[in-house]
Amino acid sequence: MSGRDAELDQIRDGVNCAVVLERQAPAWQLDRRASTRRALKYRRGDGEVIIVNHDGRGWWDTQSSAKGDIFDLAQHLDPGLNFGQVRKALRPFVGLSPTYPEAPDRAVRGAHGQAPAERWASRRRLRPGCAGWTYLTAVRRIPGWVLAAAERQDAVRDGFHGSAWFAHRDAAGTVSHVECRGVDFRGSLAGGSKTLFRLRGGSQPACRLALAEAPIDALSLAALEGMRADTIYAATGGGMGPGTIEAIEATLCAMSAMPGAVLCSAADANAPGDRYAERHAGLAAAAGVAFGRLRPTAGADWNDILREEREP
Repeated sequence: MSGRDAELDQIRDGVNCAVVLERQAPAWQLDRRASTRRALKYRRGDGEVIIVNHDGRGWWDTQSSAKGDIFDLAQHLDPGLNFGQVRKALRPFVGLSPTYPEAPDRAVRGAHGQAPAERWASRRRLRPGCAGWTYLTAVRRIPGWVLAAAERQDAVRDGFHGSAWFAHRDAAGTVSHVECRGVDFRGSLAGGSKTLFRLRGGSQPACRLALAEAPIDALSLAALEGMRADTIYAATGGGMGPGTIEAIEATLCAMSAMPGAVLCSAADANAPGDRYAERHAGLAAAAGVAFGRLRPTAGADWNDILREEREP
């Protein structure tokens, strides 16, 4: 018994969660731009994100409530394994170090050394007739009055090649990350750090956070709800890294003392969206804030709903 316990301790202390992720097929890859020293963000496939923390001894899945130690990770990656099989599978990884293979950089490269805030400042404000406005109104069917509110808050700007740019801001209000969307383009500016895209429904302190995945869905929900004055319409930009989690927690903390404070998960109506909603529910519970699920029609997102409603 003591020998088996000693081996379990050796595996728990000697196997890095990042090593196991890197040796999966297909392999998980490090998103270096979105990682910190204490939280390494690994990606695989479309929307799969696992954060490795505690110096490689812990992890959590951004799309669910799953987390734990190396044994939990092995069973999370292959639920069919029993504990004895997990232990056998992990033995070869004792003492190995991560190689940190980087995920393909999907960011939009700009002038050398320019921060997202500098590039944001160089773009034109959103206005009727510009390419970004036309894309959002004609293709995405977002009404002009919503875009006018976004322009007043400097949340959206006119991008290049007919795209629209969406700002994430840090606690000081500085643009820290920019998402870019167009008819044939989806990406982000290089060198940024994701927090939240935000559109305030009114000028008074908000007691309701409606949390979508994409900024276009946050704008669409604002249109469908008539831009509720008590609401912040926000988007995570997909997976939730450390900066996004911190921004959500700070927003919920500010709301927690208000009567009727609630986090409404507006994630997509699919399996990944439901996993995001579970994660949102956990954040609401930790902040002592009520939780609700705003789920669009099965298989759809909020922009799908808006476009169907506004079709001529």
